[in-house]
Amino acid sequence: MNTVRTTVVRTPVSTPNPVVRSVVKNVRELSVLPGLVIVAIVGAVVSPAFLSAANLTLILRQSAELGIVVIGLTFILITGKLDISLESTVGLAPMVAAWLMVPAAMGGLGSEIGPGVAILVTLAIGVLIGLINGFLVVKVKLDPFIVTLAMLILLRGITLGVSQGKTLAGLPEAFRYVGSARWAGIPAAIWITGILFLVAGLVLRYTAWGRALYAIGGNADAARAAGIRVDAVLITAFVVASALAAFAGLMLAGRLASVTSGMGDNLIFSALAAAVIGGVQLNGGQGRIVGALLGVLLLGTLTNVLTLAGVPTFWINAVYGAVILLALLVGRWGARSNAH
Repeated sequence: MNTVRTTVVRTPVSTPNPVVRSVVKNVRELSVLPGLVIVAIVGAVVSPAFLSAANLTLILRQSAELGIVVIGLTFILITGKLDISLESTVGLAPMVAAWLMVPAAMGGLGSEIGPGVAILVTLAIGVLIGLINGFLVVKVKLDPFIVTLAMLILLRGITLGVSQGKTLAGLPEAFRYVGSARWAGIPAAIWITGILFLVAGLVLRYTAWGRALYAIGGNADAARAAGIRVDAVLITAFVVASALAAFAGLMLAGRLASVTSGMGDNLIFSALAAAVIGGVQLNGGQGRIVGALLGVLLLGTLTNVLTLAGVPTFWINAVYGAVILLALLVGRWGARSNAH
């Protein structure tokens, strides 16, 4: 009996150069760098003061609170969810703490708690808001946009009710420390924000929780089948983001040496802009913390240049919108290049 032998010829599959693949994958993040350079050049032309150490420090200091909010928002966006109530958390958490801390004669409740307790109250409020948002979105299965929009309105109303529209001042130095202190001649807020970005990047890259965020954003059902506790990870993401927003409010209160009834207003739009510009996908599964950082730096530098140029404040939001649209177009081009 003759046996017929067949030989299978395997055609090697060509794979893209790793360097090229990396460039294409991160095209939106990389596109922020030339934009940042161009804005810096324009700033140097507009005003000789732009490149001064004092002005560059000012840009970083004024971007610190936004950066911290963007870190938390990035965690949530990677999972494919959204939390627009973060800006109200920035205002409410320190407002309640200040209300409990400031004497009644200065607009407070009169309980006059210590600054240490007030800081804990600030962070606890952030955690509580995150738990509520996470529970409603994950367990009750409500739409994250609608839930957090309702929470934004609710928290803003509580802030106005507690403060009666007034500004609470006379905050103790310990409460203002993270927003007013300087370490080695540089505002502590800049150091703290830089450290938080570094930690966030390491968490996303090297921890099981960080990898779970990407897995959930890519395909929640597949992540659950792989043994990831999807509900717990999602709720934790909401809690961490809200706690960071509360801390950003604490830092902002320290910088302003007061808590205003409108603190944090419209901050979420800047945070979303920075995340999108930095390559964080709104539908989840993609984005890196370095991109979010570059987005924050670009917006901070752009705002500073427009201010130095004497551009009215109300035009800055229009510029933000144009930058977001440009970032989306670049991202779409990058997605098509990656597909090919």
